[in-house]
Amino acid sequence: MKILVILAHPDKESFNHAIAQAVVDQLELSGHKAFFHDLYAEGFDPLLPASEFSRDAKLPPEIDAHCWELSLAEGIVIVHPNWWGQPPAILKGWIDRVIRPDVAYQFIEGDGGEGIPVGLLKARTAVVFNTSNTPGHREDEIFGDPLESLWKDCIFKLCGVESFYRKMFRVIVTSTEDERQSWLDEVRSIVKENFSV
Repeated sequence: MKILVILAHPDKESFNHAIAQAVVDQLELSGHKAFFHDLYAEGFDPLLPASEFSRDAKLPPEIDAHCWELSLAEGIVIVHPNWWGQPPAILKGWIDRVIRPDVAYQFIEGDGGEGIPVGLLKARTAVVFNTSNTPGHREDEIFGDPLESLWKDCIFKLCGVESFYRKMFRVIVTSTEDERQSWLDEVRSIVKENFSV
């Protein structure tokens, strides 16, 4: 299977980077092909210019390549921290520029964009790994876990991805080396279970 893996964290020593490496390693071990992008390392520009706004816009080569990989992907993995209940801005910009009409979704003929789009993604499964320094009970009771709704309902379900799995690792700032190693084992198991050949 071809699996798109997107990482959004600026610190190369972060646990997010360790998660992404475990994901890619497990995918390759399982015989899959990973399209891997570390958005910060690649200097991905998150700003959506007016020139890319229309459906039939001529896209820069790097955005066109991301769109092509997204359309080919049979599975998707996203890795990012929880910042203010949202992904980092660079990842939001990736969503804006890459999860485009006629790539990830389309409106039926005669719909001017006000209706419910039809998902176009080939991927049947999406997995999101998050990290947080907010305890789980506070996240659920006070904030309502906005990342779950964002990825599951607002993005992947809308784009036709049928199966969704998300795992939040917390609390990173006080975690031990043993905990982090155990979490990485869990990452590998989740990837293996969700992307079987």
